[in-house]
Amino acid sequence: MVLGLAVGAVSTFAFLGASLSVAQAQDTPTLYFSAIPDDDETRLMQRFAAVADYLEAELGVPVEYVPVKDYAGSVVAFRNDQIQLGWFGGLSGVQARLAVPGSRALAQGEEDMTFVSYFIAHKDTGLEESDSFPMAAEGMTFTFGAQTSTSGRLFPDFHIREQTGKAPDEFFSRVGFSGDHGQTLRLVSTGAYQVGALNYTVYDTAVQENAPEVATTRVIWKTPPYPDYNWAIRGDVDARFGEGFADRVQAALVGMTDPDLLASFPRKAFVPAANEDYEAILETGRTLGLLD
Repeated sequence: MVLGLAVGAVSTFAFLGASLSVAQAQDTPTLYFSAIPDDDETRLMQRFAAVADYLEAELGVPVEYVPVKDYAGSVVAFRNDQIQLGWFGGLSGVQARLAVPGSRALAQGEEDMTFVSYFIAHKDTGLEESDSFPMAAEGMTFTFGAQTSTSGRLFPDFHIREQTGKAPDEFFSRVGFSGDHGQTLRLVSTGAYQVGALNYTVYDTAVQENAPEVATTRVIWKTPPYPDYNWAIRGDVDARFGEGFADRVQAALVGMTDPDLLASFPRKAFVPAANEDYEAILETGRTLGLLD
């Protein structure tokens, strides 16, 4: 009988212990993050599922990647607390942080303080690469990427106005928005648009992969450098996950050294960032009427 009681007690304690562990696991909030959809959805899912696993192991909390359909969707999800962490472009990062008091930029790629956009053209235009803005593109058709893309719209728009003295729809015969950098490359490669502007890393990756689109396109101009992509986190995460959580997330991002993870961005490394690093984007966005 004593043995039976002992076994029963052990079973009871084991059950209670297991129940407690489950309850604790259920009580642990999940960190949700997303990224601006600057590439096709399948590639993004592959990239960020691995990032979620890495962050979960480093932070000791459940981490889930949440896909969004467009740039505005990533900002809305951040504002509405559907995500607490985001990999944003320069402009969308500023928009997200303005929407949630106390939010901060955490990290950026080594390359992101000197980011550039490429202006590309279909080979049949006859346009060639130059250090000067391609004034010969006047009257041609042109596509940006997403409407709130830093590298696909904000700074290309700024430089078109600065270099030509005209708005894009005055300088070009027709102006469109492709939605993402990969689509910009495809549209220019087929001749649907004669000229376009996109993130330089997307074009360079296409060259490295010998993508068919590069056979019919060429880089004709590179913008001056500007700050761009960044990780941003909501200002209320410490209250939810514990004091110092935002700093721990920053340390995990800066400590991401796995070449495969970094190549998926693609970045050589992540370095600390602060809101002040993106003042140029804030000012340019306000100048173009894209920010309040």
